[in-house]
Parts: sequence; structure tokens; C-alpha cells
Amino acid sequence: MKHPLYLVMGGVFALFIAMSIGRFAYTPILPFMQLEKGFSTVFAGTLASANYAGYLAGAIAGSILPIQTYRRKLLLLSLAISISLTFAMGLVESPTVWILFRFVSGVTSAFVFVLTSSIILDRLAAIGRIGLSGVMYAGVGLGIFVSGLVVAPLVERYSSDGAWIGLGFIALLLAMYVVAVVKEPESSPPSQAPPSSKRRFEPWLIWLLVAYGLEGLGYIITGTFIVAIAEQSSVFAGSGTNVWAIVGLAAVPSTMIWAFVGNRFGWMKSFAALLTIQATGVVLPAISQSPVSFYLSAILFGATFMGVTVLVASYAREKFPHASARILSVLTVTYALGQMMGPILASALADQTGSYSLALVGAAAVIALGALCTLPIIYLERQKTS
Repeated sequence: MKHPLYLVMGGVFALFIAMSIGRFAYTPILPFMQLEKGFSTVFAGTLASANYAGYLAGAIAGSILPIQTYRRKLLLLSLAISISLTFAMGLVESPTVWILFRFVSGVTSAFVFVLTSSIILDRLAAIGRIGLSGVMYAGVGLGIFVSGLVVAPLVERYSSDGAWIGLGFIALLLAMYVVAVVKEPESSPPSQAPPSSKRRFEPWLIWLLVAYGLEGLGYIITGTFIVAIAEQSSVFAGSGTNVWAIVGLAAVPSTMIWAFVGNRFGWMKSFAALLTIQATGVVLPAISQSPVSFYLSAILFGATFMGVTVLVASYAREKFPHASARILSVLTVTYALGQMMGPILASALADQTGSYSLALVGAAAVIALGALCTLPIIYLERQKTS
């Protein structure tokens, strides 16, 4: 058997394609699209939310459909659609069609995230190497770092349309490796949980759903608008993508660090600490728009936003080992619901106030509230072990 890192790198590239490019490439491209296409801040938020609405629809579909049985086929189909839509964003000029493309891209992102997580986590757990999950989720940070570096040169040479097409070619190359490596184990095909292992909603799950949903609502405001906010400042005009590159760079090692921390100190205790750190990072540009404030915000945000996925996915799989795809889909529904609402609310506030500051303060407060919602879960865990 090949070293498990070969498999994990397949997960890295799958998440790179669907999450870093399919979902988050919009963040660094957004200010250039606005300048070239001339659309408003409100439409920018609407276009972002269309993607997150698709992510919600994909998560709901994943929680209902028997995706555990057809994981690899659905994964490859979702990747193909995601790559096609990345190209298409650079070939079409209709705002209405953009909304449709971003919605469908959101659906495929949700499927790729859930299916990749399910396949890779199950296979790593089977060989006792679950600690490598942090490496897989580093794919999102790696992709954000790369897009932060390449978007500005692509825009300068080819326009924002060329940036979409260039990222589409990168995604296509990476997909070849995913197709070759990410496969179901031959000896034990996936199956649904046996009837005896089915579990109803438990108190800890309700609290986790709320906390995860609040995180989705709060983090996505920075995740969508941080480059646009930097571009509006006097110190980053024309170089806001540098802030996005720092987010990605901080995210790359963060998933491995949080996987270790969660495994060592407890998934939910680590989740509470992470949300507290993230809330601090999110609010910094509202307090000061100095370079130090933006860079520190980018580091704290990058160091936490994908760590959330590692901690929550690992905890959920530990609780529902026989239905990992289904439980991840259920959790992703509330996360995606928060994501969908965030950009609409933030863009409306920014349009009314002329600044994103109030939106950032609100986002930090929501994330902090999510941290408080983890406390009952930690208490229930203590009760169980005492």
C-alpha cells in the first residue's frame, strides 16, 4: 500500500479546486470585477450569497440523498462541474447568469467538501492515521494562498475574466491527480449505518449545530469582503490581494496545528478557543485600518477559519463513525445557512454606512456567541467522563 500521504494529497487538491477556487476565488477577484463591470456593493453581496445559497442547497441534498453509497462518482461529477463553472465565469457577461453559475458552484462545493471529507477521513481512520486529516484541510489554505498570488498578475494581463480562466486551468491540472488517487477502499465498500447504530438528535448536536451556524454567519463576512475592505483603505489600494495571500499562508499549517490541539486537548475545548481567537481577528480592521491591523487580522483569520472544519468534522465523525457523510451534511446545512445570510447583511450595512466596520463588529459578536454555545457541549462531555 502506498503511503497515506498520497491519498491525503488527493483530498488537498479536491478541496483546493472546489473550495479555494470554486468558492473563495471570488474574494480576491471581486474588487477587480466591480471596477471592470461596474456593479454595486449590494450586488457583490448578492453574488456572494448566491454561492452560499448553493452551498446550503448542496448540504441539504447531501443530508437527504444516499450519498454514502455513491461517494466517488458524485465527487468526480461535482469536481467536473465546479471546474467548468470556473471557466464559464470568465466567458459570460450576464449578471443573471453569474448568479446561476455561483449558485451551482456552491452546490458542487458542498458536495466536494462532504464527500472528500467522508472518503478520506474514513480511510485514514481505518489505518489509524486520522491525525493526517489536518494535512487534507490545508488544501483550502494552500489554494487561497496561490489565488492570492496569481489573481492580481492575471487581472493585470488578462482582466478579471482572464483570472477566472487561469484558475480554471489550474483546477483542471489538479483534478487529474484527484481522479487517479481518491478511491473507495476495495475491500470494504461504503455502506449506510446499520439500524442499531442510528442515533437521534442529542443535546450536544443541537448546541453544535447552533455554534457552527453562528460561525458560518460570522466568518464569511471577512471571508468574502476582506480584500474589498483592504482595497478601500488608503494603505492597500491596488494591493489588497496581498492580504488574501496572507490569509491562505496562515491557513496552510493551521489545519495540522488544530488537528493536533483538538486530539490532545479535546475537539470542543479547542473549538471554543479557536472561535475566541477568530472573533478577535475579525474585529481588528474595524478598530484600525493600519497595515499592522490588517495583517494581524489576516493571520488570525487564516489561522482559524479552516481549523473550524478540522475540529467539527473530526468530532462529528467520532460520534457518528458509520454515517460520516450524512452527519457532515447535516452540520453543513446550518453552517451554509449562516454563510448565505452573512454577505447580504454585511453588504446592506456597508451600503448604508459607507463602511464595513459595523458589519465586522457584528460578525465578531456572532462568532463570540458561537464560542459560548460550545460550553454546554464541553459540560456534557465532562459529565460523561466523570
